[in-house]
Amino acid sequence: MKDIYRVAMRPLALPENQITGKHYRITMLTEGLIRLEYSEDGIFEDRGTQMVFYRDFPKTDYRLIKTGDGIEIHTSRIQLIYNEKEFSPNGLSIQVKGNLSAYHSIWRYGEEIHDLKGTARTLDEADGAVKLEQGILSYFGYSMIDDSHSQVLLEDGWVEPRKKGICDLYFFGYGHDYKEALKDFYYLCGNPPMLPRYALGNWWSRFYAYTEESYLDLMDRFEEEQLPFSVAVIDTDWHLMDIDPKYGSGWTGYTWNRELFPDPARFLGKLHERGIRTTLNIHPAEGVKPHEEMYEEMAKSLGVDYTNEDPVNFDPASQEYMERYFECLHHPREEEGVDFWWIDWQQGNSSKVEGLDPLWILNHYHFLDNKRSGKRPMTFSRYAGPGSHRYPVGFSGDSIITWKSLDFQPYFTANASNIGYGWWSHDIGGHMMGYKDDEMTARWTQFGAYSPILRLHSSKSEFNGKEPWRFKQEVRKVMGEALRERHRMIPYLYSMNYRSYKEALPLICPMYYEHPNEKEAYQVPGQYYFGSELIVAPITSPRVPKLNMASVTVWLPEGRWYDIYTGMMYAGGRSLVMYRDLNSIPVLAKAGGILPFTKEISPKEAGENPHSLWIRVFAGACGSFTLYEDDNETCGYEDGICAKTVMTYAHPSGGFTGTDFIHDGAIAGHGGDCEQMEEENGSCQAVFAVEPVKGENQLIPETRSYQLEFTGFLPDAVKQLTVRTGEKTLSRDEFTAYYSRKKQAVIVELEEVKTAEGIQVFLPGHQKAENNHVMDRAFALLDQAEIEFCQKDKIYNLLQHESRGFLLPAQLCAMEVEGNLYEALLELLTGL
Repeated sequence: MKDIYRVAMRPLALPENQITGKHYRITMLTEGLIRLEYSEDGIFEDRGTQMVFYRDFPKTDYRLIKTGDGIEIHTSRIQLIYNEKEFSPNGLSIQVKGNLSAYHSIWRYGEEIHDLKGTARTLDEADGAVKLEQGILSYFGYSMIDDSHSQVLLEDGWVEPRKKGICDLYFFGYGHDYKEALKDFYYLCGNPPMLPRYALGNWWSRFYAYTEESYLDLMDRFEEEQLPFSVAVIDTDWHLMDIDPKYGSGWTGYTWNRELFPDPARFLGKLHERGIRTTLNIHPAEGVKPHEEMYEEMAKSLGVDYTNEDPVNFDPASQEYMERYFECLHHPREEEGVDFWWIDWQQGNSSKVEGLDPLWILNHYHFLDNKRSGKRPMTFSRYAGPGSHRYPVGFSGDSIITWKSLDFQPYFTANASNIGYGWWSHDIGGHMMGYKDDEMTARWTQFGAYSPILRLHSSKSEFNGKEPWRFKQEVRKVMGEALRERHRMIPYLYSMNYRSYKEALPLICPMYYEHPNEKEAYQVPGQYYFGSELIVAPITSPRVPKLNMASVTVWLPEGRWYDIYTGMMYAGGRSLVMYRDLNSIPVLAKAGGILPFTKEISPKEAGENPHSLWIRVFAGACGSFTLYEDDNETCGYEDGICAKTVMTYAHPSGGFTGTDFIHDGAIAGHGGDCEQMEEENGSCQAVFAVEPVKGENQLIPETRSYQLEFTGFLPDAVKQLTVRTGEKTLSRDEFTAYYSRKKQAVIVELEEVKTAEGIQVFLPGHQKAENNHVMDRAFALLDQAEIEFCQKDKIYNLLQHESRGFLLPAQLCAMEVEGNLYEALLELLTGL
């Protein structure tokens, strides 16, 4: 095959990591990752497979003991016992070390694996939960992936089936060290690539017969309404579908419908002028029929009798077919302006070659082919098994429009990280059937903003469009704000995009990744970490009638947490029920968190490094963040061609040591709280710093404007702060500073600061906010609640006059306040 289809692999394991017998080979890839092979002829596979690319792990520290009836292998993580015979439950076992479980941390060959699961091939026609495939993580400390039946990758870029009758297993025995297990899984299979920057913006998708004119009019309407979209997803009606029945259904197609799109290059060019990239939907399963404009060329090249109009059958098992598939069918469309391809269903699970999954073949070669011009590749398709994280983005399929479908998707998305699959794109709002529910669409869009990809989608029904103006005013507002917020957070998302590639951590991770020994972390499956700085708890159920708020149970780890939308502060180390009106879901920043956002949100701006940043800092702990930027389009990131801007926050509060405190503008190694610092030194400051850019600074603007928002301070902090750029301390007329009472935030605005210089903002550490304006919040809650006025007055009077706060919950209970209202009040009363 062409060089572009050849993958650089390192499939040979170090000889010193291998223990080989007459019929078996055990490879100690790491102290927790063990490859187990059995073959009657004693010949083992050293080539790469469709799952495994790299077995060249460093030398592993293990101890081999030969016993009278076999061998034992010990590492810091596992103990393996094997009788050197054909693998069997009584002859091969591995115990994971550590006090994980009294009974469940020993695996015996052939036993069922009880893991935390991974993901599924599709959510097609799902109305709620679907069965998930295996992942590599388990509460009991181990999991297993069977690679015995995957295809072997050849040096020329093509594939061939595995030898039959062999056993090739990968045992993951990492205990609760989930992040290390995922890191080694990525090393074994290949790291997830970075997405191009534009892919992190909003995608517009609909199964609908648009014309060039109607589609461009729609994009103009989006622009007028300040609804940014960076990707246009053109569903299957772009090609001819109403064809002569003798040629089939028309579901597969590669020829533009010129009645709808008379000049495809012009259409795609106009989208590009707006900053919008394009993907076209294809269903490859029916091959190429005689009505296609490229039929004769492809038939001739494959020896098909075109004079009799014989079809060119879809044959993913044929190397020759696949090469012509790209050359004849896809490259001409890409020359017109198509950026990447949406590979849709109908190719099934089988092909002419046993074990060869057409979906994997299409994902693998589409991804490789998409990078042939030097751009950063991307494809859009369903999950095809372990290793599929190498081919983002994932299309989760045609889900049913119900609350049950929405409720399942946050868990489904986070859990996919357990098999390294971090870039799912769902049909946000649901695809088909079901029912219209404006509130549900609002909540789905809010979840979409905090998903890997936000792609609105819907079926062909005239009543099923996701244009925000088709919904009630309150929902229209919520959808629009979610779409705009998604584009504001692209600097943060792009840095997490790099983290996924470089540090082996997906954008979305289950709570137990950071808290593996906390049982509560496993009890909130729909709650997740969204990058390094945020926890998100999507709301997936309707509002409580009369209360006009919906709820979700949230578990907060230790520390202080800030809801970035409501301004509420919470003490962690507990579970609680959070209530929200339709305007937001719980999105919680940790104390010390730093969020680099921007207010440049147009489609063009979404694909570029911003000229201005909106940086949100949350007081109460020390923190740091590295803003990552590159050219956004090529694979130069693989060679380290990038710019990095380090941001740090040092806060004088409770128990930090080392260089956590700032005294008179200088780093002071001290532990303790602000009051102690003031007593000893007379002053105490918190400092936020934006360091000079490092790396390829030509990739980013020479100057930037900044809005710096410091949440968790009192109003007087505005008067006492100072600002430096480079070596210069700015006068008060060289920057703007003001206060937001709702957010309890100090806001500093700076214009045209050189990115090669640093910024320092010094804030008075003793001016820290310590209350949630509970009475204001309680009044707002009661004011909008549709309950008896007398009850409102009685509750509010109690809150005003009862000074013993610890008695309020009991008194409200004694008043027989309705359960949901009681929980909503309790959230306010016990925030801190």
